[in-house]
Amino acid sequence: MTTVMWVVGILLFVLGLLFSIAWHELGHLSTAKLFGIRVPQYMVGFGRTIWSRKRGETEYGLKAIPLGGYIRMIGMFPPGADGRITQRSSSPWRTMIEDAREASYEEIEPGDEDRMFYTRKPWKRVIVMFAGPFMNLILAFVLFLGLFMGIGVRTTVPTIAYVNKCVVTVGQSTDDCPADAPPTPAAVAGLQQGDTFVSFNGIPVTDYKQLQAEIRKAPKQTVPIVVERGGERVTLTATPAENVVQKVDKDGFPVKGETVTAGFLGFAPRQQMQQLTFGESTEQMASMAKSGVSALIALPGKIPGLWHAIVGDDPRPMDSPMGMVGAARLGGDVFEMDLPLSEQLAFMVQLLAGINLSLFLFNMLPLLPLDGGHIAGALWESVRRRWARLFRRPDPGPFDVAKLMPAAYVVAGVFICFTALVMVADLVNPIRLN
Repeated sequence: MTTVMWVVGILLFVLGLLFSIAWHELGHLSTAKLFGIRVPQYMVGFGRTIWSRKRGETEYGLKAIPLGGYIRMIGMFPPGADGRITQRSSSPWRTMIEDAREASYEEIEPGDEDRMFYTRKPWKRVIVMFAGPFMNLILAFVLFLGLFMGIGVRTTVPTIAYVNKCVVTVGQSTDDCPADAPPTPAAVAGLQQGDTFVSFNGIPVTDYKQLQAEIRKAPKQTVPIVVERGGERVTLTATPAENVVQKVDKDGFPVKGETVTAGFLGFAPRQQMQQLTFGESTEQMASMAKSGVSALIALPGKIPGLWHAIVGDDPRPMDSPMGMVGAARLGGDVFEMDLPLSEQLAFMVQLLAGINLSLFLFNMLPLLPLDGGHIAGALWESVRRRWARLFRRPDPGPFDVAKLMPAAYVVAGVFICFTALVMVADLVNPIRLN
Protein backbone atom coordinates (compact mmCIF):
# COMPACT_ATOMS: atom_id res chain seq x y z
CA MET A 1 0.00 0.00 0.00
CA THR A 2 2.86 2.39 0.82
CA THR A 3 4.31 1.88 -2.67
CA VAL A 4 0.94 2.70 -4.22
CA MET A 5 0.70 5.89 -2.17
CA TRP A 6 4.26 6.82 -3.15
CA VAL A 7 3.31 6.50 -6.83
CA VAL A 8 0.10 8.48 -6.21
CA GLY A 9 2.15 11.29 -4.67
CA ILE A 10 4.50 11.40 -7.66
CA LEU A 11 1.59 11.38 -10.14
CA LEU A 12 -0.14 14.23 -8.30
CA PHE A 13 3.06 16.24 -8.41
CA VAL A 14 3.56 15.59 -12.14
CA LEU A 15 -0.03 16.64 -12.88
CA GLY A 16 0.43 19.78 -10.81
CA LEU A 17 3.70 20.53 -12.61
CA LEU A 18 2.08 20.05 -16.04
CA PHE A 19 -0.71 22.43 -15.06
CA SER A 20 1.84 25.00 -13.86
CA ILE A 21 3.69 24.79 -17.19
CA ALA A 22 0.47 25.02 -19.22
CA TRP A 23 -0.67 27.96 -17.09
CA HIS A 24 2.65 29.75 -17.70
CA GLU A 25 2.46 29.29 -21.46
CA LEU A 26 -1.20 30.34 -21.45
CA GLY A 27 -0.06 33.75 -20.22
CA HIS A 28 2.24 34.12 -23.23
CA LEU A 29 -0.38 32.73 -25.63
CA SER A 30 -3.32 34.88 -24.51
CA THR A 31 -1.39 38.17 -24.56
CA ALA A 32 0.30 37.35 -27.89
CA LYS A 33 -3.10 36.73 -29.48
CA LEU A 34 -4.46 39.85 -27.78
CA PHE A 35 -1.83 41.94 -29.58
CA GLY A 36 -2.34 40.18 -32.93
CA ILE A 37 0.89 38.12 -32.97
CA ARG A 38 0.49 34.83 -34.81
CA VAL A 39 1.27 31.78 -32.64
CA PRO A 40 1.68 28.56 -34.68
CA GLN A 41 2.35 26.30 -31.65
CA TYR A 42 1.45 25.95 -27.97
CA MET A 43 3.24 22.97 -26.42
CA VAL A 44 3.50 21.57 -22.90
CA GLY A 45 6.67 19.52 -22.49
CA PHE A 46 9.68 18.84 -24.70
CA GLY A 47 10.74 16.05 -27.03
CA ARG A 48 8.42 13.84 -29.04
CA THR A 49 4.82 15.00 -29.48
CA ILE A 50 2.42 12.47 -27.95
CA TRP A 51 -0.79 14.41 -28.66
CA SER A 52 -1.75 17.53 -30.61
CA ARG A 53 -4.77 19.23 -32.14
CA LYS A 54 -4.95 22.29 -34.38
CA ARG A 55 -7.50 24.92 -33.48
CA GLY A 56 -7.59 27.89 -35.81
CA GLU A 57 -4.04 28.93 -36.62
CA THR A 58 -2.47 27.33 -33.49
CA GLU A 59 -1.44 23.72 -32.85
CA TYR A 60 -1.99 22.71 -29.21
CA GLY A 61 -0.05 19.70 -27.96
CA LEU A 62 1.54 17.62 -25.24
CA LYS A 63 5.11 16.34 -25.45
CA ALA A 64 6.82 13.42 -23.77
CA ILE A 65 9.17 15.19 -21.29
CA PRO A 66 7.17 17.25 -18.74
CA LEU A 67 10.03 19.59 -17.80
CA GLY A 68 8.94 22.76 -19.56
CA GLY A 69 6.91 24.13 -22.44
CA TYR A 70 6.85 26.81 -25.09
CA ILE A 71 4.83 28.77 -27.60
CA ARG A 72 6.17 29.62 -31.06
CA MET A 73 5.61 33.23 -32.09
CA ILE A 74 6.58 34.26 -35.59
CA GLY A 75 9.21 36.95 -36.12
CA MET A 76 10.84 36.89 -32.69
CA PHE A 77 13.88 38.72 -34.13
CA PRO A 78 14.08 41.59 -36.67
CA PRO A 79 15.73 41.03 -40.08
CA GLY A 80 19.49 41.43 -40.40
CA ALA A 81 21.21 44.75 -41.05
CA ASP A 82 20.90 44.33 -44.83
CA GLY A 83 17.15 43.82 -44.55
CA ARG A 84 17.28 40.12 -45.35
CA ILE A 85 16.16 37.31 -43.14
CA THR A 86 19.45 35.44 -43.31
CA GLN A 87 22.99 36.38 -44.08
CA ARG A 88 25.60 33.67 -43.87
CA SER A 89 29.15 34.00 -42.62
CA SER A 90 32.09 31.79 -41.79
CA SER A 91 31.97 33.04 -38.19
CA PRO A 92 30.39 30.46 -35.83
CA TRP A 93 28.93 33.31 -33.73
CA ARG A 94 27.33 34.86 -36.80
CA THR A 95 25.98 31.43 -37.75
CA MET A 96 24.32 31.11 -34.33
CA ILE A 97 22.72 34.51 -34.74
CA GLU A 98 21.39 33.90 -38.23
CA ASP A 99 20.22 30.36 -37.44
CA ALA A 100 18.09 31.80 -34.63
CA ARG A 101 16.83 34.54 -36.93
CA GLU A 102 15.96 32.05 -39.66
CA ALA A 103 14.08 29.81 -37.23
CA SER A 104 11.88 32.72 -36.18
CA TYR A 105 10.84 33.25 -39.82
CA GLU A 106 10.27 29.60 -40.79
CA GLU A 107 6.49 29.76 -40.53
CA ILE A 108 5.94 33.20 -42.05
CA GLU A 109 3.01 33.20 -44.45
CA PRO A 110 1.67 35.86 -46.82
CA GLY A 111 -0.08 38.53 -44.76
CA ASP A 112 2.04 37.93 -41.66
CA GLU A 113 4.22 40.98 -42.21
CA ASP A 114 2.25 42.88 -39.55
CA ARG A 115 1.81 39.95 -37.16
CA MET A 116 5.42 39.36 -36.13
CA PHE A 117 6.56 39.68 -32.54
CA TYR A 118 9.34 42.18 -33.18
CA THR A 119 6.95 44.61 -34.94
CA ARG A 120 4.98 45.19 -31.73
CA LYS A 121 5.76 48.18 -29.55
CA PRO A 122 8.23 47.45 -26.73
CA TRP A 123 5.58 47.75 -24.01
CA LYS A 124 3.46 45.11 -25.73
CA ARG A 125 6.44 42.75 -26.01
CA VAL A 126 7.18 43.29 -22.32
CA ILE A 127 3.59 42.33 -21.47
CA VAL A 128 3.74 39.19 -23.64
CA MET A 129 6.99 37.98 -22.09
CA PHE A 130 6.06 38.99 -18.54
CA ALA A 131 2.64 37.33 -18.74
CA GLY A 132 4.10 33.81 -18.47
CA PRO A 133 6.03 34.29 -15.20
CA PHE A 134 3.19 36.46 -13.88
CA MET A 135 0.80 33.54 -14.31
CA ASN A 136 3.13 31.45 -12.12
CA LEU A 137 3.12 34.23 -9.53
CA ILE A 138 -0.70 34.34 -9.57
CA LEU A 139 -0.89 30.56 -9.17
CA ALA A 140 1.64 30.62 -6.32
CA PHE A 141 -0.38 33.35 -4.58
CA VAL A 142 -3.66 31.43 -4.93
CA LEU A 143 -2.11 28.15 -3.75
CA PHE A 144 -0.36 29.73 -0.78
CA LEU A 145 -3.51 31.67 0.17
CA GLY A 146 -5.62 28.51 0.00
CA LEU A 147 -3.01 26.64 2.02
CA PHE A 148 -2.51 29.24 4.74
CA MET A 149 -6.15 30.30 5.16
CA GLY A 150 -7.87 27.00 4.30
CA ILE A 151 -5.70 24.08 5.42
CA GLY A 152 -3.29 25.99 7.64
CA VAL A 153 0.42 25.58 8.28
CA ARG A 154 2.24 23.32 10.69
CA THR A 155 2.97 25.63 13.61
CA THR A 156 4.85 25.11 16.86
CA VAL A 157 2.53 26.12 19.70
CA PRO A 158 3.23 26.72 23.43
CA THR A 159 1.66 23.41 24.41
CA ILE A 160 3.72 20.54 25.82
CA ALA A 161 3.99 17.45 23.60
CA TYR A 162 6.13 15.62 26.18
CA VAL A 163 8.40 16.43 29.12
CA ASN A 164 12.06 15.40 28.88
CA LYS A 165 13.32 13.16 31.68
CA CYS A 166 16.77 14.62 32.20
CA VAL A 167 19.02 17.54 31.32
CA VAL A 168 21.32 16.75 28.38
CA THR A 169 23.17 19.02 25.96
CA VAL A 170 21.98 19.55 22.43
CA GLY A 171 22.41 16.48 20.22
CA GLN A 172 22.20 13.97 23.09
CA SER A 173 19.29 11.56 23.41
CA THR A 174 16.97 11.74 26.42
CA ASP A 175 15.69 8.19 25.88
CA ASP A 176 18.43 6.70 28.07
CA CYS A 177 19.45 9.28 30.64
CA PRO A 178 23.04 9.13 31.95
CA ALA A 179 23.30 8.16 35.63
CA ASP A 180 24.59 11.59 36.62
CA ALA A 181 22.05 13.57 34.55
CA PRO A 182 19.71 15.68 36.73
CA PRO A 183 15.97 15.72 36.06
CA THR A 184 14.72 18.54 33.89
CA PRO A 185 13.32 21.68 35.55
CA ALA A 186 10.04 20.98 33.70
CA ALA A 187 9.76 17.55 35.36
CA VAL A 188 10.70 18.95 38.78
CA ALA A 189 8.12 21.74 38.42
CA GLY A 190 5.36 19.23 37.63
CA LEU A 191 4.67 20.26 34.03
CA GLN A 192 2.67 17.64 32.11
CA GLN A 193 1.90 16.63 28.55
CA GLY A 194 -0.93 18.79 27.17
CA ASP A 195 -0.22 21.79 29.41
CA THR A 196 -0.60 25.08 27.50
CA PHE A 197 1.48 28.01 28.73
CA VAL A 198 -0.55 31.08 29.70
CA SER A 199 2.28 33.13 31.22
CA PHE A 200 5.97 32.74 32.07
CA ASN A 201 7.63 34.85 34.77
CA GLY A 202 4.58 37.12 34.79
CA ILE A 203 4.71 37.75 31.01
CA PRO A 204 1.69 36.57 28.94
CA VAL A 205 2.66 33.91 26.39
CA THR A 206 1.56 34.71 22.82
CA ASP A 207 3.41 32.01 20.84
CA TYR A 208 6.14 29.43 21.21
CA LYS A 209 8.91 31.62 19.77
CA GLN A 210 8.26 34.23 22.44
CA LEU A 211 8.07 31.57 25.18
CA GLN A 212 11.36 30.04 24.04
CA ALA A 213 13.08 33.44 24.17
CA GLU A 214 11.79 34.10 27.70
CA ILE A 215 12.97 30.68 28.95
CA ARG A 216 16.42 31.22 27.47
CA LYS A 217 16.72 34.59 29.21
CA ALA A 218 16.08 33.07 32.68
CA PRO A 219 18.83 30.54 33.52
CA LYS A 220 19.01 29.70 37.25
CA GLN A 221 16.09 32.06 38.00
CA THR A 222 13.07 30.82 39.95
CA VAL A 223 10.04 31.97 37.97
CA PRO A 224 6.26 31.51 38.23
CA ILE A 225 4.52 29.68 35.40
CA VAL A 226 0.79 29.61 34.65
CA VAL A 227 -0.52 26.79 32.44
CA GLU A 228 -3.95 25.72 31.30
CA ARG A 229 -4.62 22.09 32.19
CA GLY A 230 -7.96 20.37 31.61
CA GLY A 231 -9.79 23.68 31.29
CA GLU A 232 -8.34 25.10 34.50
CA ARG A 233 -5.38 27.39 35.17
CA VAL A 234 -2.58 25.97 37.31
CA THR A 235 0.28 28.00 38.80
CA LEU A 236 3.69 26.31 39.10
CA THR A 237 7.23 27.37 39.93
CA ALA A 238 10.32 26.37 37.93
CA THR A 239 14.04 27.16 37.84
CA PRO A 240 15.38 26.84 34.27
CA ALA A 241 18.80 25.18 34.17
CA GLU A 242 21.79 26.65 32.38
CA ASN A 243 22.47 24.37 29.42
CA VAL A 244 24.02 24.17 25.96
CA VAL A 245 21.14 24.46 23.46
CA GLN A 246 20.68 24.94 19.73
CA LYS A 247 21.08 28.52 18.55
CA VAL A 248 18.03 29.98 16.77
CA ASP A 249 17.72 32.90 14.35
CA LYS A 250 15.39 35.90 14.69
CA ASP A 251 12.50 33.82 13.30
CA GLY A 252 13.02 31.02 15.82
CA PHE A 253 14.53 28.53 13.35
CA PRO A 254 17.60 26.46 14.40
CA VAL A 255 20.97 27.67 13.12
CA LYS A 256 22.81 24.62 11.79
CA GLY A 257 25.96 23.69 13.71
CA GLU A 258 25.73 26.56 16.25
CA THR A 259 24.94 26.35 19.96
CA VAL A 260 24.54 28.80 22.86
CA THR A 261 24.45 28.56 26.64
CA ALA A 262 21.00 29.62 27.84
CA GLY A 263 18.06 28.79 30.06
CA PHE A 264 16.61 25.27 29.61
CA LEU A 265 13.26 23.99 30.88
CA GLY A 266 13.20 20.55 29.24
CA PHE A 267 10.07 19.90 27.17
CA ALA A 268 9.14 19.42 23.52
CA PRO A 269 6.43 21.75 22.13
CA ARG A 270 3.46 20.45 20.20
CA GLN A 271 3.02 21.12 16.49
CA GLN A 272 -0.38 21.50 14.89
CA MET A 273 -2.04 22.83 11.75
CA GLN A 274 -3.05 26.43 12.29
CA GLN A 275 -5.00 28.64 9.87
CA LEU A 276 -3.70 32.14 9.17
CA THR A 277 -5.57 35.36 8.51
CA PHE A 278 -5.32 37.11 5.14
CA GLY A 279 -2.84 39.61 6.57
CA GLU A 280 -0.70 36.86 8.14
CA SER A 281 -0.83 34.92 4.86
CA THR A 282 0.41 37.87 2.79
CA GLU A 283 3.21 38.49 5.33
CA GLN A 284 4.20 34.84 5.11
CA MET A 285 4.24 34.98 1.30
CA ALA A 286 6.32 38.15 1.31
CA SER A 287 8.82 36.46 3.62
CA MET A 288 8.95 33.41 1.35
CA ALA A 289 9.48 35.60 -1.74
CA LYS A 290 12.36 37.36 0.03
CA SER A 291 13.86 33.98 0.96
CA GLY A 292 13.42 32.84 -2.66
CA VAL A 293 15.40 35.82 -3.95
CA SER A 294 18.16 35.14 -1.41
CA ALA A 295 18.23 31.47 -2.41
CA LEU A 296 18.48 32.41 -6.10
CA ILE A 297 21.43 34.71 -5.39
CA ALA A 298 23.13 31.99 -3.32
CA LEU A 299 22.59 29.31 -5.99
CA PRO A 300 26.11 29.40 -7.54
CA GLY A 301 27.65 28.86 -4.10
CA LYS A 302 25.65 25.62 -3.70
CA ILE A 303 27.36 23.88 -6.65
CA PRO A 304 30.31 22.45 -4.62
CA GLY A 305 27.83 21.06 -2.10
CA LEU A 306 25.86 19.38 -4.89
CA TRP A 307 29.02 17.73 -6.19
CA HIS A 308 29.93 16.56 -2.70
CA ALA A 309 26.39 15.17 -2.28
CA ILE A 310 27.00 13.01 -5.38
CA VAL A 311 30.49 11.72 -4.56
CA GLY A 312 30.35 11.88 -0.74
CA ASP A 313 28.59 9.81 1.90
CA ASP A 314 27.08 12.56 4.07
CA PRO A 315 23.29 13.13 4.04
CA ARG A 316 22.24 15.90 1.70
CA PRO A 317 21.45 19.21 3.45
CA MET A 318 17.81 20.33 3.43
CA ASP A 319 18.80 23.68 1.88
CA SER A 320 20.49 22.01 -1.09
CA PRO A 321 19.10 22.95 -4.55
CA MET A 322 16.48 20.47 -5.72
CA GLY A 323 15.15 19.78 -9.21
CA MET A 324 11.86 18.40 -10.45
CA VAL A 325 13.00 14.81 -9.92
CA GLY A 326 13.79 15.53 -6.29
CA ALA A 327 10.53 17.43 -5.81
CA ALA A 328 8.58 14.51 -7.30
CA ARG A 329 10.31 12.13 -4.88
CA LEU A 330 9.37 14.36 -1.96
CA GLY A 331 5.77 14.32 -3.16
CA GLY A 332 5.89 10.53 -3.18
CA ASP A 333 7.63 10.36 0.21
CA VAL A 334 5.05 12.50 1.98
CA PHE A 335 2.15 10.41 0.61
CA GLU A 336 3.98 7.30 1.81
CA MET A 337 4.08 8.62 5.39
CA ASP A 338 1.49 7.84 8.04
CA LEU A 339 0.03 11.35 8.09
CA PRO A 340 -3.51 12.72 7.88
CA LEU A 341 -4.62 13.30 4.28
CA SER A 342 -5.03 17.02 5.03
CA GLU A 343 -1.33 17.31 5.93
CA GLN A 344 -0.27 15.31 2.86
CA LEU A 345 -2.31 17.59 0.60
CA ALA A 346 -1.00 20.65 2.44
CA PHE A 347 2.58 19.57 1.72
CA MET A 348 1.77 18.97 -1.96
CA VAL A 349 0.10 22.37 -2.30
CA GLN A 350 3.06 24.06 -0.61
CA LEU A 351 5.51 22.20 -2.86
CA LEU A 352 3.70 23.25 -6.06
CA ALA A 353 3.23 26.81 -4.80
CA GLY A 354 6.94 27.04 -4.01
CA ILE A 355 7.85 25.75 -7.48
CA ASN A 356 5.59 28.35 -9.13
CA LEU A 357 7.18 31.10 -7.05
CA SER A 358 10.63 29.82 -8.05
CA LEU A 359 9.60 29.71 -11.73
CA PHE A 360 8.53 33.36 -11.52
CA LEU A 361 11.78 34.48 -9.89
CA PHE A 362 13.98 32.38 -12.17
CA ASN A 363 12.28 33.48 -15.40
CA MET A 364 12.62 37.14 -14.43
CA LEU A 365 16.42 36.95 -14.57
CA PRO A 366 17.49 39.37 -17.37
CA LEU A 367 19.24 36.63 -19.34
CA LEU A 368 18.39 35.03 -22.65
CA PRO A 369 16.83 32.59 -23.38
CA LEU A 370 14.70 33.32 -20.27
CA ASP A 371 11.64 35.56 -20.46
CA GLY A 372 13.53 38.19 -18.49
CA GLY A 373 16.13 38.42 -21.26
CA HIS A 374 13.47 39.31 -23.85
CA ILE A 375 11.94 41.82 -21.40
CA ALA A 376 15.35 43.45 -20.91
CA GLY A 377 15.80 43.66 -24.71
CA ALA A 378 12.42 45.34 -25.19
CA LEU A 379 13.08 47.80 -22.37
CA TRP A 380 16.49 48.69 -23.80
CA GLU A 381 14.90 49.30 -27.20
CA SER A 382 12.37 51.64 -25.59
CA VAL A 383 15.16 53.55 -23.83
CA ARG A 384 17.16 53.90 -27.08
CA ARG A 385 14.15 55.19 -29.02
CA ARG A 386 13.16 57.68 -26.34
CA TRP A 387 16.75 58.89 -26.12
CA ALA A 388 16.86 59.37 -29.91
CA ARG A 389 13.58 61.35 -29.88
CA LEU A 390 14.80 63.49 -26.98
CA PHE A 391 17.94 64.53 -28.90
CA ARG A 392 16.18 64.55 -32.28
CA ARG A 393 18.27 61.78 -33.70
CA PRO A 394 17.16 59.13 -36.23
CA ASP A 395 15.11 56.24 -34.88
CA PRO A 396 17.62 53.44 -34.12
CA GLY A 397 14.95 50.83 -34.97
CA PRO A 398 14.26 47.54 -33.18
CA PHE A 399 16.94 46.23 -30.84
CA ASP A 400 18.31 43.05 -32.44
CA VAL A 401 18.04 40.51 -29.65
CA ALA A 402 19.34 37.86 -32.06
CA LYS A 403 22.83 39.33 -31.65
CA LEU A 404 22.76 38.08 -28.05
CA MET A 405 22.15 34.47 -29.09
CA PRO A 406 25.80 33.36 -28.57
CA ALA A 407 25.50 34.51 -24.95
CA ALA A 408 22.10 32.81 -24.77
CA TYR A 409 23.65 29.50 -25.84
CA VAL A 410 26.29 29.86 -23.11
CA VAL A 411 23.60 30.60 -20.50
CA ALA A 412 21.51 27.67 -21.74
CA GLY A 413 24.56 25.41 -21.54
CA VAL A 414 25.22 26.45 -17.95
CA PHE A 415 21.56 25.84 -17.04
CA ILE A 416 21.61 22.41 -18.68
CA CYS A 417 24.78 21.40 -16.83
CA PHE A 418 23.39 22.66 -13.53
CA THR A 419 20.08 20.86 -14.13
CA ALA A 420 21.94 17.63 -14.89
CA LEU A 421 24.02 18.01 -11.71
CA VAL A 422 20.90 18.56 -9.59
CA MET A 423 19.14 15.62 -11.25
CA VAL A 424 22.02 13.25 -10.50
CA ALA A 425 22.12 14.48 -6.88
CA ASP A 426 18.33 13.96 -6.63
CA LEU A 427 18.77 10.37 -7.81
CA VAL A 428 21.88 9.23 -5.88
CA ASN A 429 21.50 11.30 -2.69
CA PRO A 430 17.98 12.75 -2.51
CA ILE A 431 16.73 15.14 0.13
CA ARG A 432 14.75 13.15 2.69
CA LEU A 433 11.93 14.33 4.93
CA ASN A 434 12.39 13.71 8.63
